[in-house]
Amino acid sequence: MSDADADADSNPYLRNPPTEFEPAETLSRDEAERQAELLREAIREHDHRYYVEAEPLVSDAAYDTLFSRLVALEGAFDLDTTNSPTNRVGGEPLEKLETVEHTAPMLSIDQSTEATDLREFDDRVRREVGDVDYVCEPKFDGLSIEVVYEDGQFVRAATRGDGQRGDDVSAQVRTIPTVPLSLRGDPPERLAVRGEIYMPKPAFSDLNRQRVEAGEDPFANPRNAAAGTLRNLDPSVVAERPLAVFFYDILDASVTPETQRAALDLFYDWGLRVATDHVEFADDVEGAIDYRDRMLDVRDDLDYEIDGTVIKVDSREARERLGEKSRSVRWAFAYKFPARHEVTTVRDIVVQVGRTGRLTPVALLDPVDVGGVTVSRATLHNPDEIASLGVAIGDRVRIKRAGDVIPQVVEVVEVDEQRSSARRTESGEDAGGTYEFPDECPVCGSPVDRDGPLAFCSGGLACPAQREASIGHFAVKGAMDIDGLGGERVAQLVDSGLVDTVADLYDLTVSDLVELEGWGETSAQNLVSAIDATTSPSLASFLVGLSIPEVGEATARELAREFGSIEEFPIDEDVPEARFDAFEDRLTTVPDVGETVAHRVRDFFENEDNRAVIRSLLDHGVSPEPVETGSDELVGMTFVVTGTLAVSRSAIEELVDSHGGTVTGSVSGNTDYLVIGESPGQSKRDDADEKGVPTLGEDEFAAVLAEHGVVYPPE
Repeated sequence: MSDADADADSNPYLRNPPTEFEPAETLSRDEAERQAELLREAIREHDHRYYVEAEPLVSDAAYDTLFSRLVALEGAFDLDTTNSPTNRVGGEPLEKLETVEHTAPMLSIDQSTEATDLREFDDRVRREVGDVDYVCEPKFDGLSIEVVYEDGQFVRAATRGDGQRGDDVSAQVRTIPTVPLSLRGDPPERLAVRGEIYMPKPAFSDLNRQRVEAGEDPFANPRNAAAGTLRNLDPSVVAERPLAVFFYDILDASVTPETQRAALDLFYDWGLRVATDHVEFADDVEGAIDYRDRMLDVRDDLDYEIDGTVIKVDSREARERLGEKSRSVRWAFAYKFPARHEVTTVRDIVVQVGRTGRLTPVALLDPVDVGGVTVSRATLHNPDEIASLGVAIGDRVRIKRAGDVIPQVVEVVEVDEQRSSARRTESGEDAGGTYEFPDECPVCGSPVDRDGPLAFCSGGLACPAQREASIGHFAVKGAMDIDGLGGERVAQLVDSGLVDTVADLYDLTVSDLVELEGWGETSAQNLVSAIDATTSPSLASFLVGLSIPEVGEATARELAREFGSIEEFPIDEDVPEARFDAFEDRLTTVPDVGETVAHRVRDFFENEDNRAVIRSLLDHGVSPEPVETGSDELVGMTFVVTGTLAVSRSAIEELVDSHGGTVTGSVSGNTDYLVIGESPGQSKRDDADEKGVPTLGEDEFAAVLAEHGVVYPPE
């Protein structure tokens, strides 16, 4: 009998839950707390059944009703949401990722694509510890992660980093549905587990399609997409991305199982997701080799990327005897798949123009099957890559997919006969016909600017390619968030002549749209209403929507905080050079904006076409809300908060931030105070003790703020 079956009678929200609830304000606090705890328990079980077991107990609509009820109760009664399922929706953006020490080293493993190397590994193991059994697992092509639990509750997550320290990504990992915030069964008091965060292949394809439609560069492969997502400073962005996780090792625990197979069984009992269908056991190395060959055959049928298999000694006692090297363990070996390589002919090289003006060369190929996928295009990355490869139209080239959705050219294997007599120099250049990168934008003819290995069109929004891509980007979530304005509709509006710049969106009428193919009265009215609703955006969203190179959501927030209003940016028709110099100097003082980014932002505003679009947006009634500049009483002070206080965590962060201070998620050597409320986490207190960070109760916290002229609780 499952936990859900056993608890069905005691928890009314596990099976056949109610479709509606009485108003939250009619409940007493005790009743609200009791109901909230039952809801959390039920939602955790539903999450486990849906994401881990793939056997949901209730419909999506019923789940949404339960979740909404829990959100309402926690908000109405200010209930503690530590490790509540509601934390998965994200939270306030982070200032930066803090570095934390791992509970135990996250070491790498030796690897090879050759069976002889695996057999040598087996010979050494048996020489040192005798006969062993092996556990064979997929080698996930994702991002390695440490997740720490105390008393069964999620405490922290960190990237692998250098193996000893990694980035604290707790706020991001909390949002991933397959990471339990509360373990099931009877977990040990202390548990640190290693897993792999990845993006499922179907979800990756959908995400890249959305990015292309929005005028953004697609991710090269699911691993890059997962890594980029996990390091996003805004947890709400991570919550919207389809990440998942598999767990596969214990790093540290108060009670450790004797074998790897026992550990995987316990993972399942604790609700930690394991790739059970593809874990096998072998009593000799030949069985491990056969396992790898079978996984190579099925890799394309999996909904996640793998690049080989991992063979581990099953006995923990044998592992301890084998020990480890400085950077890798001696009891495991990665038997990698061969890279996916094929040879084909380059028929043409085209240069694509992105929304920020970046020029990306792409080789058009004779179609070739690479690992079951027909490939007809491959990236050449940038002009320097072309020069290094010495590639030209007509050459025979080796292309590599190796799990990448976007293949790349690896080398030239046969030069086109018409230039075969030309001698290549040591740098790879070819005087006899190597493709020459254009000096002008292939779309608008503007001069090409070079920034290191990268090339950019200098035309700005005067370039039709940048203009169309920028219109799509203007509408995405995180920018102006215009529902219903995807890539195909943007192209249709541009082709029809209705929209030339983003400012023209605000001239659209229902009568304009219904004349176009595929539009009806309702869809036209919906789009016009959605556009009209964006006339008072936040300054940060407005800046994101402008497609300023190097300015994503996090940088836009920093710029908004620094400048306060759009009028503080150089947007006038005539701007003297001295003002741009001062503007660039000011940019370099903004957190996370270095000299390179500052120069790219300056270039954007120096372009009169870009400034004209901004002025036109303002003339059309778009008025970005100014950022209220706070005072600087707490500048240089860093706080960490644990437990429940009288004021919500977000309100504390807003209060401290508005006075120039910082609230971070973990204790470090730079932390000034740890503020402790009710039901605090033990790990933060231990970190504070270890690092000598003073702790404050809520009254003491108020007193410290008062000393600096800051009122707490905020009025």
